[in-house]
Amino acid sequence: MRRAYIMAMDRTTNLLGALALALTDRMKSGMKNIFNRSGETAAAIIVLGYAPGLSVEILRQVLDLSHPGTVRLIDRLEGDGLVERGKAADSRAVALHLTRKGSRLRQQLIDSRLDLLEAPLAGLTADERLIFGDLLAKVLAELPESEMAKHRICRLCAVGTCSNCPIPGHAI
Repeated sequence: MRRAYIMAMDRTTNLLGALALALTDRMKSGMKNIFNRSGETAAAIIVLGYAPGLSVEILRQVLDLSHPGTVRLIDRLEGDGLVERGKAADSRAVALHLTRKGSRLRQQLIDSRLDLLEAPLAGLTADERLIFGDLLAKVLAELPESEMAKHRICRLCAVGTCSNCPIPGHAI
């Protein structure tokens, strides 16, 4: 009996890993189709939309990049007309903001991500979706190891669609 339970849990763990990888691949491909950039570029655009005026340092922490890597990323986004640098309250920092073009791209990225994630849920009934959503929230609540980790987990989220977030971050 115990072995059957352990085997079922191993299957669940394995299925979760396969689902995570498949969804990550879908999102990465979908975002690259909209905005032909790799790495954390799309995440930078999405994060700057839900936290306008963010500093390079905080963005670096959310994206888990080096400072020089984040500066190069911002340079590219600024060169593309998607991000602009401004003055921050702390004169030593720079406040980052999306341009109108950046905001439009952000919305396209979010819409694409939601569409890509919606398709695999099509086989679930409305009740199953509610139950699955509750289970996902329970699992997500166990993941963050810090306040900043909450923002890292949600760096591609459509923040406005997630009512009663299971991992609300307060670091930015």
